[in-house]
Order: sequence, then structure tokens, then C-alpha cells
Amino acid sequence: MALSDCTRQIRWIRNLFNELDFPLEPISVISDNQGAIFLSSNEASDKRTKHIDTRYHHIRGAVEDKQIKIYFAPTIDQPADLLTKNLGRVKFEKFRQAMGLRFHNTK
Repeated sequence: MALSDCTRQIRWIRNLFNELDFPLEPISVISDNQGAIFLSSNEASDKRTKHIDTRYHHIRGAVEDKQIKIYFAPTIDQPADLLTKNLGRVKFEKFRQAMGLRFHNTK
């Protein structure tokens, strides 16, 4: 579900930048859901996946069109946690650095 929403938003952003004549390289997406990654990159169909097939068609299309690249990151190494969870100092600093965020002293 999250990968589907993220892909939809990335496609919207890419369309906006293309209209502004600013083409983008493929955008990296990090997911901790191996099942979602598998379905988005492989044509798999059986009766248990039919209800979610439609969500992954546009993800698969974005991967095939080289609009996005999907990578796996274990749940404990998910940088998006910085924006969604209360974290201890160690994880906070680790994920902040992974996202390239810095604080500047205003002194």
C-alpha cells in the first residue's frame, strides 16, 4: 500500500518536472516489504494476489519505464522512521545522516 502511494506521488512529481523541462533520473525508493518489491518487479499471478494486482501494475510500469528503482532495507534500517516514529538519539542521528540532513549552528 505504501509503495503504491509513493509511486503515485513520484509519478506526479516527475510529470511536473517534465512540464518544467527538468527531466529527472530514476528516483530511488527504499521499502522494507519484500513481498511488495517482488510483486512490483515480477509478473506473478495466482488467486491470492488477484486483489492486489491492480495496485502493483502501475508500480511495475514505473519500474519498467525506469522512473523509479526499488531497493530493500530491513525494518531496523529504514530511514523513513525518522519522519514517522519517535526514535532514540542513536537511530535519530543515523537516519538523519542517511537522509543528508544537517543542523547548522545559528551562533
